[in-house]
Amino acid sequence: MPTAEKLRRRALVRFLLSAALVLLCLFLLQRLVTPKYAGDIVEGALISEYYAEAKDHDLIFIGDCEVYENFSPKVLWEEYGVNSFIRGSAQQLIWQSYYLLEETLHYETPRAVVFNVLALQYNEPQREAYNRMTLDGMRWSGSKLKSILASMTEEESLVEYLFPLLRYHTRWSELTPEDAEYLFKDYRPSHNGFLMRVDVRPAENVPEGRILADYSFGDRAWSYLEKMRLLCEEKGVQLILVKAPSLYPYWYPQWEEQVEDYAAEHGLLYINYLDLIDETGLDFSTDTYDAGLHLNLSGAEKISRHLGQLLREDLGFPDRRGEEPLSSRWQEKLAAYEAERESQLAALGKI
Repeated sequence: MPTAEKLRRRALVRFLLSAALVLLCLFLLQRLVTPKYAGDIVEGALISEYYAEAKDHDLIFIGDCEVYENFSPKVLWEEYGVNSFIRGSAQQLIWQSYYLLEETLHYETPRAVVFNVLALQYNEPQREAYNRMTLDGMRWSGSKLKSILASMTEEESLVEYLFPLLRYHTRWSELTPEDAEYLFKDYRPSHNGFLMRVDVRPAENVPEGRILADYSFGDRAWSYLEKMRLLCEEKGVQLILVKAPSLYPYWYPQWEEQVEDYAAEHGLLYINYLDLIDETGLDFSTDTYDAGLHLNLSGAEKISRHLGQLLREDLGFPDRRGEEPLSSRWQEKLAAYEAERESQLAALGKI
């Protein structure tokens, strides 16, 4: 007969196997019910795409929709040999941008980082839905934890970020085939972070900005921009501030003055593309898909050419198109970019 010691060992093994099975089932359930953003709201899938990339970028973009819909890394590579990636997400708040930058600089050290300044308008957490589209896609790290703590609204809890199953367990009735398809892989809707749209909706009757009681950016927003500047300085990375040429949300002259003063005080390059409409050749009757909020493919390629020329001629970025295996990787990316362009045009009946 088995000894008491052997019986205890067998019981321990059965317990450990049972616990492992329960944990595995919980993990699979969590993966299944966590949103994959593979349907209409693909913006939530953008942040996670970065981790599958080779970490040798010359330029990293961080920010909200004014980066991931308005700049094309394909143009920067194909015409200037600049290897870039956009770490953008919907309504990305400035502290989220900072912690994404902090995380990114643990993986690589680009020559420059481009930050879009529209996020300075927000000084407090906004909405859980947007928080999730940035935070859920980040890998676990100290940067992610700090970003969660800085971003949570009063209705959110840390435990639901630590264990997403607690937040999404009621999604059973909303599950789609994509939830199963992307159970063990991430959906990848972008091209190095750029979300392509080829359709056109001209900008007409763009509203003026409403009068604000106070045009000053908040202390919290300023503190994170300063942290961003100091981090880039510490790592030897040039920080470039940009304002994308979106006609709405309205960019107030008072906001512009504050950013110009900050850039001048700290010797930062600041590019306001709203002031460069003629120089870039933008035409808001053809270069936007949503009446001026964001650029479509033709518009994004125009301002990317302007930025690429500046990077090459003024900032001395090298042309890396002769490097391997980087060049081969980009050949695959260019083919995918062109295939999606043709697919979208075909869906609109334009080819």
